[in-house]
Amino acid sequence: MERIYVAVRVRPLINQEVVKGNYWRVEDNRISLHNALGTPISGYSYTFDHVFGYNSKNADIYEVHTKDVIEAAVNGFNGTVFAYGQTSSGKTYTMQGSQEDLGIIRLSVYNVFKDIQSISDREFLIRVSYMEIYNEEINDLLAPENKKLQVHENLERGIFVAGLREEIVNTPDQVFDLIGLGEAHRHVGETNMNVRSSRSHTIFRMVIESRDKDAELDGSSYNKDTVRVSVLNLVDLAGSERVAKTGAGGVRLKEGTHINKSLMSLGTVINKLSDGGGKQRGHIPYRDSKLTRILQPALGGNAKTAIICTIAPEEVHADETRGTLQFASRAKRVTNCAQVNEMLHC
Repeated sequence: MERIYVAVRVRPLINQEVVKGNYWRVEDNRISLHNALGTPISGYSYTFDHVFGYNSKNADIYEVHTKDVIEAAVNGFNGTVFAYGQTSSGKTYTMQGSQEDLGIIRLSVYNVFKDIQSISDREFLIRVSYMEIYNEEINDLLAPENKKLQVHENLERGIFVAGLREEIVNTPDQVFDLIGLGEAHRHVGETNMNVRSSRSHTIFRMVIESRDKDAELDGSSYNKDTVRVSVLNLVDLAGSERVAKTGAGGVRLKEGTHINKSLMSLGTVINKLSDGGGKQRGHIPYRDSKLTRILQPALGGNAKTAIICTIAPEEVHADETRGTLQFASRAKRVTNCAQVNEMLHC
């Protein structure tokens, strides 16, 4: 059993004026709210695996917080990385990045192929897919004609999305071309808080298969027929919204309602899992949303999971920030049971 890795990232102030009211202070792996005089405010102090301040780079977060999950996926463990936080707090920037500051997804893809090249005694096959959950419907971002896809489960594949297009890839550039294709089909829109607001959750998935190159030489039928298959999910969640701040109406309001509902389901699952372990925790409502159903293995199941909770430091967002930090505090109490996934190849 191992717990979920949880980090917090504080995005830079949008308005760089001197803060005159309450402010968040980062000290090592602790974040706390202080008043204008510098006195800590009771009940607003939190400790995590890592806390990344205003000047942190995506590469810093990747190296110390998510790299282990990615490298474990190459060795047969399921892995999931996702960013969580209110709208405009830096989730998409953390996962997607920029040309100057590559995001977690690109850094992960480079790392996977680098590790594969360094492992000489195994042969690999990599398949990728890209989906979005928009208004509680699953759409295929690589084949936009595939809409309203369904989640299924069986013994061989576990939980999967039926009808999702998968592409075999051999280089990082092939992967990035497919991501670019998918991003062109993703739902985004403008709100008062974000010019380019994510209106859907996206899940970029890599399925990593490998087998021992030398299995036939050692005469072992077990080794020859055994294949490792791991699933790596890199998730960019849409942010929670308050209508009073986003000014959403019409289509944007409907989108925001579905976003908030699925994030509430995620919060409920995390709450249930963090309250107790094993048989004592009772029913976990994974099926309440498509998001939690797809991510079920990453939430208390067979996977290594890293969460990056992003917060906006402005005082006007203090309530949302506290909500995010409370989510992060509960998430770090959740334990998974990750194991190498090996199956006999027929």
